Amino acid sequence: MELLPKLGGLALLLLFFLSSTLTSVEAYDALDPNGNVTIKWDVISWTPDGYVAVVTIFNFQQYRHIPSPGWTLGWTWAKKEVIWSMMGAQATEQGDCSRYKGNVPHCCKKDPTVVDLLPGTPYNQQIANCCKGGVISSWVQDPANAGSAFQVSVGAAGTSNKTVKLPKNFTLRAPGPGYTCGPAKIVRPTQYITADKRRRTQALMTWNITCTYSQFLAQKTPSCCVSLSTFYNETIVNCPTCTCGCKNNATDPGSCLDPNTPHLESVVSNSPSNQPLVQCTSHMCPIRVHWHVKLNYKEYWRVKVTITNFNYRMNYTHWNLVVQHPNFDNLTQIFSFNYKPLTPYAGLNDTAMLYGVQFYNDLLSQAGPLGNVQSELLFRKDKSTFTFEKGWAFPRRIYFNGDNCVMPPPDTYPWLPNSSPLIPITPILTYVLLLLLHL
Repeated sequence: MELLPKLGGLALLLLFFLSSTLTSVEAYDALDPNGNVTIKWDVISWTPDGYVAVVTIFNFQQYRHIPSPGWTLGWTWAKKEVIWSMMGAQATEQGDCSRYKGNVPHCCKKDPTVVDLLPGTPYNQQIANCCKGGVISSWVQDPANAGSAFQVSVGAAGTSNKTVKLPKNFTLRAPGPGYTCGPAKIVRPTQYITADKRRRTQALMTWNITCTYSQFLAQKTPSCCVSLSTFYNETIVNCPTCTCGCKNNATDPGSCLDPNTPHLESVVSNSPSNQPLVQCTSHMCPIRVHWHVKLNYKEYWRVKVTITNFNYRMNYTHWNLVVQHPNFDNLTQIFSFNYKPLTPYAGLNDTAMLYGVQFYNDLLSQAGPLGNVQSELLFRKDKSTFTFEKGWAFPRRIYFNGDNCVMPPPDTYPWLPNSSPLIPITPILTYVLLLLLHL
């Protein structure tokens, strides 16, 4: 039986701020310096040999979400605890429960690994904010779905605040590596507000675990790159060669797929499904972001942004793009994308989060004719800073789904055409000009 009232996703997130204070941790991301994933462990009742707790995973990262196949949470018990039962999640392995007769625990492993249940789970196995297949949205893009929860009944554990031992060695995969979790820390107990809003109750004990993300830990190679072009220069600056890997048909013939391959769909479906399969390009990246300076007006200038998916095995649901450029403080209009300003530092509005419109272009389809989304941005010029010289019109950095994309080297940016050479003023030329003026 569920021991907590059914709370909406946004209400549950707001509840966190009422109940505890965030621990300051060092973040890895300059554009989201306070972003983290916080795991909150609330003991809500004592049992004869342990306790029942509700564990909630809050994604406080502004633009990095946890995509399918979802989160995986692990830890190590401090003593010889077991999991009697769970709701809203399950341990991936039961472990050795041979010492128990009759009532067998759900999991007896010293270091259990827990995953979310899938959508469509029977209601008697659910609690509020569970059963999303481990998918958690980012805090800015969809705060109502930026959390996930499950209930766990722990046995062979302490039965009071003084005898309970906190689990240790927490790990979070979301869905792969990249997150580093700190130790559990006891905080002020979570408070719950009744439906009539006239009474508050609180957890018997609460502890938090804070996890931060590093792209360097998550992947050995980049996952996206940026190309550039302008209306004033015919040069198209492509992604740097071998940005995400090199095409090598001699030693690894299956590393990529030519889009002109006969029976392309059949080849994709028959290749191993546990490996990414990208289109053969010079950069070999699954995602390319193209920034095109399109038009110049008297008081405005226009940019076209195109995101192309070169991965034959991945549809990017609820994708987002984070762009840093000094003119975002004067963004006038954006077409076919949603926009939210990000202000990681007070007084500096140069970073924007762009994402798709629901049911229109929030799904970036796999590589192919439909594997791209695009929009145009209209900026108002600031006469004190605006220029097309020295690559000013190009972004300073771009993130796709929270990962930093590789920019071309600055010395390859399209430059303004050279101005016409000055004609030297000689005495003869001066005489000719004066003569023409008197005609």
